[in-house]
Amino acid sequence: MSNPAVRTRRGVTVEMWRELVVSRDLLRAFVARDLLVRYRQALLGVGWTVLSPLLNVLVFSLIFTRVAPIDTGVPYPVYVYAGLWPWTFFAASLRGATVSLSGNASLVTKVYFAREVLPFSAVLVALVDFAVAGVLLAMLMLWYRVPVGSSALFLPVIVLVHVLFTTGLALLLSMANLYWRDTRHVIEAILTVWMFATSVVYPIERVGGRVGSVLALNPMTPIIDAYRDVLLYGRLPQPAPFAYAALFALVLFFAAWHRFHRSELHFAERA
Repeated sequence: MSNPAVRTRRGVTVEMWRELVVSRDLLRAFVARDLLVRYRQALLGVGWTVLSPLLNVLVFSLIFTRVAPIDTGVPYPVYVYAGLWPWTFFAASLRGATVSLSGNASLVTKVYFAREVLPFSAVLVALVDFAVAGVLLAMLMLWYRVPVGSSALFLPVIVLVHVLFTTGLALLLSMANLYWRDTRHVIEAILTVWMFATSVVYPIERVGGRVGSVLALNPMTPIIDAYRDVLLYGRLPQPAPFAYAALFALVLFFAAWHRFHRSELHFAERA
């Protein structure tokens, strides 16, 4: 496996994919290891995956159905879980990826491999949790008699855009934490604020003025709205906002991966 060097952008991209393919067994091993640790106690592991967002559903349902009711067009518990479900995947991916390089310093400093395997594995582990937690959404939709239409066939496209956006940020944060070890603490505060700046627990389009215009630039809002559109409302996502999120995710992913790949020779010095 050749070390990265100065090449054309196309050459670097080909090398990135080639090294990832060569490291696919290592990627599977990292994912299997983390899943084994997470689900070793099956009841606690699987249960916590859905218990945490479910508790948030209960809290937000109490607030937005009794204290400050809002009209969402579907039962609010289903609405809020459909937002918390993808958000939890997003937040868990970033938390895991941020410490993925610094937490495996012995490997980063002693063995050469495609370092992006580490943040990628953090995202894939969270993606498995995401799939498991999706079962509860299906149960809630069944309980509240929310029908599923043909628009749900568009769901894989939304998941792909979501994963690309999440992985792009995961790559950047994993690098940042090598240089600034407080990154993992800062990201916790950012995620809390970011959640309320996204249409996770209430429709963000209700916010008008300059604040609303700024919040409209947040790519996570059209992504989460797209989940609700295809699953709860039986329609395709709004074309312009979703296209913006998809383009943003694609550019971020490849730009972050290129940056990561060009910088990885210096990771051992910082790990």
